[in-house]
Amino acid sequence: MTDKIQTYREEIVEINNEILKLLTKRGEVAQKIGEEKRKQGTVIYDPQREKEMINELVEKNEGPFNDNVIKQLFKEIFKASTDLQKSENEKHLYVSRKLQPEDTIVQFDNGAKIGDGQKSFVFGPCSVESQEQVDEVAANLHKKGEKFIRGGAFKPRTSPYDFQGLGEEGLQILKNTKDRYDLNIVSEIVNPAHFEMADQYVDVFQIGARNMQNFELLKEAGRTRKPVLLKRGLSATIDEFVYAAEYIASQGNNNIILCERGIRTYEKATRNTLDISAVPILKQGTHLPVMVDVTHSTGRKDIMIPTAKAGLAVGADGIMAEIHPDPTVALSDNAQQMDLDEFETFYNEIKPLANMYNEGKIK
Repeated sequence: MTDKIQTYREEIVEINNEILKLLTKRGEVAQKIGEEKRKQGTVIYDPQREKEMINELVEKNEGPFNDNVIKQLFKEIFKASTDLQKSENEKHLYVSRKLQPEDTIVQFDNGAKIGDGQKSFVFGPCSVESQEQVDEVAANLHKKGEKFIRGGAFKPRTSPYDFQGLGEEGLQILKNTKDRYDLNIVSEIVNPAHFEMADQYVDVFQIGARNMQNFELLKEAGRTRKPVLLKRGLSATIDEFVYAAEYIASQGNNNIILCERGIRTYEKATRNTLDISAVPILKQGTHLPVMVDVTHSTGRKDIMIPTAKAGLAVGADGIMAEIHPDPTVALSDNAQQMDLDEFETFYNEIKPLANMYNEGKIK
């Protein structure tokens, strides 16, 4: 080896060390940027900003590397910096399993728990229509030993001419049912101003798919200390879903139950497409319990049993479904609600399977 080669190699080593120092410094600055973005609630990856930096570097490139090499090298640096921001950002999310490794268990006064490793169920009508209707469903659930009933008193509908719910009257009906049958009430809130009023009636505030990114509603839900069931938005990514939960948690309320209820895709065979893979992803990435809504995800009573089985199999903490004493006269979603006979068949298939998971006979 000649002295010149050795000298050049030593120079290369020095340059490598300088590059490493600069990369370290760049990474530290990128982390600070990520922290500021977290505070402001802005997205980590900014493609326009990346494009501008690449173009500026190409303009300044004097060789010997060609422009494509420069692009590829710096794209890798940018990607690594973005990943660094994400990982640091994720550590700070209140809902992240990195921050809280143990599962959140949501507990209720009647002894019910969601997230404790035991499968739970939330059943009930789409809309509260009358005391008799809700009581008939509640009596059925109470007889089975169930602890929850769902029912909508405020109904955000696609058409302004569809039934919008009974409002506070519907909540009073649910409260009457709770008092008679010792069932926890799950009902949707659509207006931030209604939390205080609804608090006296409801045990779990539901935030529906259409309001998943209603940020003022999420923040107000976080200011309560009552459990919140948050449904995934119609076309929301998992990241967006997690950040919606973070809005609630950031205000001090960690009693959050996530609900995968299907997302809108090109597929028309079902009402929505049940993203079954979201369940284990959410369970891995967050410490929150996750339920699967087999009614809204499918819109088809003929496949609710297999989709419920799939939900249990991938680790869902529970299953949600809609039932009605007489769906033919239901004021909303009449085609997808099970009548009590259909529900009996559904329950007799799903409950024994849930018990097997609860007893550790299958995993």
